[in-house]
Amino acid sequence: MVQEPVIYTMSQQFNIITNIRRADISEDKGWAIVELEGNENDIEQGITWVTSRGARVDPADENFPEN
Repeated sequence: MVQEPVIYTMSQQFNIITNIRRADISEDKGWAIVELEGNENDIEQGITWVTSRGARVDPADENFPEN
């Protein structure tokens, strides 16, 4: 389980604008749908960093439903 603020830290370290669209977080598990905006290389490095911290990243379809 990830025990640090990975979304915030990624945005700060890699100059990525994050938009948390949905999330469900509990003490032992969680998920979040997060939009990432920024330089493509920065985003790739940020995702690599997040996965190195123990989080799983699954790309979403561009047509992901809003509701």
